[in-house]
Amino acid sequence: MPDAYQQLIDRLSNCTRILITTHVRPDGDAIGTCAALVLGLKQKGIDAEVLLLSHLPRKYAFLFQENSIVHHDVESGWPDRLPFDRFDALLVADTGTWSQLPDLREQIEKAKWSAPKLVLDHHLTQEDWADAKLVITEAAAAGEIAFELLEQWDVKITPAIATALFVAIASDTGWFQFSNTRPFTMRLAATLMEAGVDTDRLYQLLYQNERAERVAIQTRAMQSLELLADGKLAVMTIRKQDFADSQANVPDTENLINVPLMIRTVEVSILITEPIDFGPIRVSLRSKGKLDVAKFAEQFGGGGHARAAGLKIHGATIEGARKRVVEAATGQL
Repeated sequence: MPDAYQQLIDRLSNCTRILITTHVRPDGDAIGTCAALVLGLKQKGIDAEVLLLSHLPRKYAFLFQENSIVHHDVESGWPDRLPFDRFDALLVADTGTWSQLPDLREQIEKAKWSAPKLVLDHHLTQEDWADAKLVITEAAAAGEIAFELLEQWDVKITPAIATALFVAIASDTGWFQFSNTRPFTMRLAATLMEAGVDTDRLYQLLYQNERAERVAIQTRAMQSLELLADGKLAVMTIRKQDFADSQANVPDTENLINVPLMIRTVEVSILITEPIDFGPIRVSLRSKGKLDVAKFAEQFGGGGHARAAGLKIHGATIEGARKRVVEAATGQL
């Protein structure tokens, strides 16, 4: 029986055009992995386009722009008819749950699109709806898995592919600082550098290229910081008014959740975000290890990794959502 890598390769090899998508509010791992997959498939004579459920983050847009990657943005609304039937398969990167793909299942059912659904992911939380899954939970990023897939498929790792993969891996490891960084991650980073990655340029693009609005919203969040449970729990709250006052957007909050972990006593960091327009309250979770935040999030219908997870709370005020999550976390700490 073929392994999971070969199963996915066999499925993809039977296609001429593939639709790639990833989770809502895509991060660097999501965008970098999608870009690398599009470029790798192109080498195999397979056309691919990306479906984004949220706007393409400015921070990572260069990966799509420099490589002329075609993408469809449906955050502002789905078109009357998205041409699903032009594609032979759906490849989902960096998630394996419908909750991270809002409205996609309904749109697929509405279009009566029955093409195979394929998943490439590294998260613990999974649902059983894919026709083929490549899930490696020990991987630091989906980009690591994408590299191994392309390598086993004899795809040449060009400078463009290497750059996309490096962005994916560096983003999900905090530039190789987080605990998910493993020896393989460092060896892979070196391999990608040898393939042509300009690390100085990428560092400037990713970490020295922020909008003033991002700093403003981070300041608001830090001003809301509360330490609870004898200093073990850090809670930050971003309200709709904070976005309005700072003129920031939701992507500007990326990685903010990690800041309170600098505090010696903090074991768990929680960021509660009120949506700008509509939708559920979003809760991001980070842990130094004593609390498995993936299992914690599952009680609210969320999920993720043991040290990095998230959840959504529907139909609640931000005060109500905060109360529920904080009480549950305090009880476990």
